[in-house]
Amino acid sequence: MRNVFQRSIVFTALVALGATGFAKPFEKATHGKIELKSVDVLGFGPDGVLLIGDGAGASIYAVQTSEGKPTAQLSGTHAGINKKLAAAIGAKPDGIEILDLAVNPISGTVYFAVRKQDDKLPIVLTVNAAGEVGLFAMDSVEYARVQLPTKNSPIKKVSDVAWVDDKLIASAGAAEEFASKIFIVKTPLSHDAAGELHSAETYHVAHGKWETKAPMSTIMPFQEDGKTYVAGAFACTPVVKYPIDALEPNAHVKGTSVIELGSGNRPLDMFTYSKDGKEYVLSNTFRFHHAKSPVGPSPYWTVKFERGLLDEEKNVNEKAVRRLSKDDPTAQKITVVDAFHGVTQMDRLGEKDVVVLRENADKTLDLAVLALP
Repeated sequence: MRNVFQRSIVFTALVALGATGFAKPFEKATHGKIELKSVDVLGFGPDGVLLIGDGAGASIYAVQTSEGKPTAQLSGTHAGINKKLAAAIGAKPDGIEILDLAVNPISGTVYFAVRKQDDKLPIVLTVNAAGEVGLFAMDSVEYARVQLPTKNSPIKKVSDVAWVDDKLIASAGAAEEFASKIFIVKTPLSHDAAGELHSAETYHVAHGKWETKAPMSTIMPFQEDGKTYVAGAFACTPVVKYPIDALEPNAHVKGTSVIELGSGNRPLDMFTYSKDGKEYVLSNTFRFHHAKSPVGPSPYWTVKFERGLLDEEKNVNEKAVRRLSKDDPTAQKITVVDAFHGVTQMDRLGEKDVVVLRENADKTLDLAVLALP
């Protein structure tokens, strides 16, 4: 799902720290073989450390990739990337499921979370600047594993993972009444360090009520007035912010819904970026009401909104700004990006571009580099 490290509003400063080594990812790592039970989601921390959400294993892995700065950058369109990924592991195109995509901010290499359909084996594959597919081997790597607490809240899936300042943050779904979880662990990471699991309560604008069941499908850390927040997006489709700094261990956290993108959608990725002196957020979504009420030619559509909307304090929850009133746009600061129709996964590539996985009308998948809108 993306380069979460780049998605933070503090992107420039953090990448600078990561690139020069001042943002230390590990306090105490270990070395050896990683055996994943699943690979739900990917992200990146400082120094090109790959973050892997393993919901079946109730774990998050931070793995040193040891990649350096690139001599070239991925560009253009690479048609049929699903066929190339499948061929690399001896499978047919319909024999794999592509679960996520993230770009290493150090190298520009694209990482794919893939599950083989025959044996359900979780695999991480890479695509370099030349479009060549490789296997990210984890037989002998430097890494730290953080286990999610499961005693009272069995974790079903890690839906997103992010790194901001001195915290690693993840969203997850659990098999209990308060199913929506936010996991936080202090960094630099130590192998087998303990973290905190918080239950999240959210006002779903389209449903007109507070809910605890649905996990955030994507998260994006940002800072406002010196405080750290996580913006999360849910199906149907509120964008909600949660304060992170002052949470007590294992406390319930109540979100503030600031934007409603419209019912019948599930956000997939979300990140911030700057263009022409303004801060924006870009988010692609899957519309499960596409057949009866399409937004565009594909069930996958993308929205752009001004980052400042997340700062709203008065018009929230029941009064949150809505993208639509019935079928009519209501906010000029929220726009659908036609050039991104069909994008199923995306992540930033540097300051001006986005790597996207796009589904074509014939269901084939292309990997492409697009300009930030």
